[in-house]
Amino acid sequence: MCVAGGLGAWAIAAVSPGTSPLLIAIVLGALWRNLLPVPGRLSPGVTASSRSLLRAGIVLLGLQLSLSSILQLGPGALLVVVLSVGITFATTLWLGKALNVGSAQTLLIASGFSICGAAAVAGTANATKPKEEEVATAVALVVLFGTLMIPFLPFVGGLLGLPQKALGMWIGASTHEVAQVVAAAGTVGGPALAVAVTVKLARVLTLAPIVAGISLHRRRTEPKGAGKMPPIVPLFIIGFAAAVLLRTSGILPAGVLGAAQTLQTMLLSAAMFALGLGVHIKTILRSGKRPLMLGLLSTAIIATVSLAGTALFAASA
Repeated sequence: MCVAGGLGAWAIAAVSPGTSPLLIAIVLGALWRNLLPVPGRLSPGVTASSRSLLRAGIVLLGLQLSLSSILQLGPGALLVVVLSVGITFATTLWLGKALNVGSAQTLLIASGFSICGAAAVAGTANATKPKEEEVATAVALVVLFGTLMIPFLPFVGGLLGLPQKALGMWIGASTHEVAQVVAAAGTVGGPALAVAVTVKLARVLTLAPIVAGISLHRRRTEPKGAGKMPPIVPLFIIGFAAAVLLRTSGILPAGVLGAAQTLQTMLLSAAMFALGLGVHIKTILRSGKRPLMLGLLSTAIIATVSLAGTALFAASA
């Protein structure tokens, strides 16, 4: 059922230029969850889709990342990426504690908003085992604030008079989802889109060390007997890193890379549909205003830090 939902989202995106099958899949799943009953017998398949299919999609996502193309951004742009991810992640953790948001919920929001949206939320969830409603809330917040950034960043960038490449860097360094980056930068122009996607993929690359760090921290801090501990480096993260190296080697032909990208989109769409089935509006509303406030502040932080870094880089370029 989740695969069918993902394929349906893919078909809708194919006839709706500028839309993302991943975001459509989340919306379709959420609509079903909140408007119609979800049969209990689907639960095992939904769980498998939100975990196994997601991990496979993240591994294939690595085939989109070439270390050589990312290094071509130059040290200034890479510094913007590192500062944007690092400061947003750390500050969101601090703010979550100050706002009295649960530690697991805070960690999911920090990962999703600083790295790569729903995929980062799900990757972090696999290392921390949070409650389903916490994952659903984090994904919903990523969709909400990331979608709002699509018209906002190009508008503000135009007011500030940013050149296309500088605006593309800002969009790529701050927007939550890859698809949202494409949608936002695509309204600016080709040069902005090329820079934005490359910068965003550089942020995606930080998923591996951050998830590994989270797993290591949990193993060190949780008491013995607290349940099964995650591996220091989850297997799907190893696969992701291996896929990046494979793409960087240049041995894969374009046809294979194209097929892998299509399969990756299908797998992640099915996984996002499964995650959407966990987006229960009543449950999210019961979580209160604090996660919403944390998402808003995290978005403001990454937008501000990345804009400052982009301005400094553009001035020195």
